[in-house]
Amino acid sequence: MRGVPAPGAGNVGSVTTPHSAGTGPARPQIMGILNITPDSFSDGGRYLDFTDAVAHGEQMAADGADLIDVGGESTRPGADRVDAATETARVVDVIAALAERGLAVSIDTTRAAVAAAAIGAGASVVNDVSGGLADPDMARVVADTGVRWVLMHWRGHSADMQQLAKYENVVADVKAELEDRAEAALDNGVERDKLILDPGLGFAKTAEHNWKLSAHLDEFVALGYPVLFGSSRKSYLGRLLGDESGKPRPVGQREAATLATSVLAFEAGAWGVRVHDVAGTADARAVWEATRAGR
Repeated sequence: MRGVPAPGAGNVGSVTTPHSAGTGPARPQIMGILNITPDSFSDGGRYLDFTDAVAHGEQMAADGADLIDVGGESTRPGADRVDAATETARVVDVIAALAERGLAVSIDTTRAAVAAAAIGAGASVVNDVSGGLADPDMARVVADTGVRWVLMHWRGHSADMQQLAKYENVVADVKAELEDRAEAALDNGVERDKLILDPGLGFAKTAEHNWKLSAHLDEFVALGYPVLFGSSRKSYLGRLLGDESGKPRPVGQREAATLATSVLAFEAGAWGVRVHDVAGTADARAVWEATRAGR
């Protein structure tokens, strides 16, 4: 593994040192989810209108989001792909409007062309659920523009990714595959302090895999990169909280469970969490920070 970068400033404009590393109280970041899609599993169709999307982004920022993550293509299991032109059209004007208002914005995409357009509109982070595997030109776009790049663990597109959820040891395998993606990014000219890793809960993972990865999140932090954790409203939480017949808890009733996983991620040293409920997560973060300060 290559050398660990020097600590950065404690804000979203620069990658912070994980707060468990003993280098100071860096605040965990909150990435608020803004899906401009008709088919996302939780909020599909709610923010297709430009005005609604911008207003929701502004509200999340007011509620405590450090970064607004804008996506124009659903990556839920089984989702169909849209073409690059459609994806770009959904996100660019919203990103530009949010950036003009001084908000930090990330683009949730696997396509280099969409990322480039989003960066041109004001995005400062590329959140790539494919970890650079879906589009070989993504590394060049990131290296040339100097934005940060979230590399998520990924094995295939949404339509068939769950067939790829086979591991010898899910923690060791995901760590190794993420390290490979980080090394590939470095080899393609991306600076190490621009990289953020995400173990990819729910992407080619079973519920058991998700719980294992969550329980060992500190091992990902120990790799020396900032770690993003994304559990928000996901199906494994719904299954855990299902009723006696085995029916999963509905998507809209998984916020308390999501908050619990986010606090556990803070405690494990995660750089940030990606969530739908920003206000609740900001409250939970405040409680966690106050408790940590009292130790």
